[in-house]
Amino acid sequence: MKKIGFLSFGHWSNHPAYSTRTASDTLLQSIDLAVAAEEIGLDGAYFRVHHFAAQLASPFPLLSAIGAKTKKIEIGTGVIDMRYENPSYMVEDAGAADLISGGRLQLGISRGSPEQVIDGWRYFGYELIEGETDADMGRRKALEFLKRLDGVGFAQPNPYPMFPNPPGLLRLEPHAKGLRERIWWGAASNSTAVWAAENGMNLQSSTLKYDESGKPFHVQQAEQIRLYKEAWKKAGHQREPRVSVSRSIFALMNDQDRYYFGQEVSRDDKIGMIEKDKRAIFGRSYAAEPDKLIKELEQDEAIQEADTLLLTIPNTLGVDYNVHLLSAILEHVAPELGWR
Repeated sequence: MKKIGFLSFGHWSNHPAYSTRTASDTLLQSIDLAVAAEEIGLDGAYFRVHHFAAQLASPFPLLSAIGAKTKKIEIGTGVIDMRYENPSYMVEDAGAADLISGGRLQLGISRGSPEQVIDGWRYFGYELIEGETDADMGRRKALEFLKRLDGVGFAQPNPYPMFPNPPGLLRLEPHAKGLRERIWWGAASNSTAVWAAENGMNLQSSTLKYDESGKPFHVQQAEQIRLYKEAWKKAGHQREPRVSVSRSIFALMNDQDRYYFGQEVSRDDKIGMIEKDKRAIFGRSYAAEPDKLIKELEQDEAIQEADTLLLTIPNTLGVDYNVHLLSAILEHVAPELGWR
């Protein structure tokens, strides 16, 4: 059994072929899709976060709205770029969203992906500490966020407050009990996956990672996951970790599916440079009739290692079509692979 969710990049553009012409379209359709996904039995609704782009950027209003409209589905991110975040303010926002949803928040965080602008986090008012890289800053802020999520008091109370204080140091409110265990780290390398395990975070591994061995993408990703699990065990954490991988998987059920995905989907991994001197490997997409799709997915080692699969969706094609895509996987692919 696997948990299966969708992952939306939340694109919009004033394009005649898009169902999401505006930011409002994308936000409202994201809520509708999460509601529909819950109704068909999907386990999670996850959203990417990008700044300075016509994509979803501020996740907590959206996650809170989905939490208020649904009852069971997990809601989360993949991922929030911590370079842009105030960890303390984020604790308050995340706590509120988690409480609204009844404890269903699964928050993916990370150092972040290549940006639309140069050092965009500077426009948000942040600067590096001397000797620090932006990756260091992202990890530093992540650790501060985790520490504040524990709910331990740290702030000296005012002796003359507006309202009476409880005894001792004060913590951030609202406190969401258990949220600390539902934080995931998006790792692009083996070393950061190990770091995530050492710091007690679940693991999100995307459709790309740094090319560290020249092996096929799914093999490298499976090795990354195994290193993560070994590091988790070595760290002595008392709970079982969760691991997700994301994939572009399309079951070709009709002519419309074949028109959109039948000819354009790459069946090979790709190599590229996502940053200067950083060679990355991008995992292939899967698109085929269900019987062929099942055989191909059986060979994906990383999917086998993960307990959660996030299906990347073309959100610009609208709610109804994406429900069709997700339903096809749930009904015609997942049961044959033992995911359901």
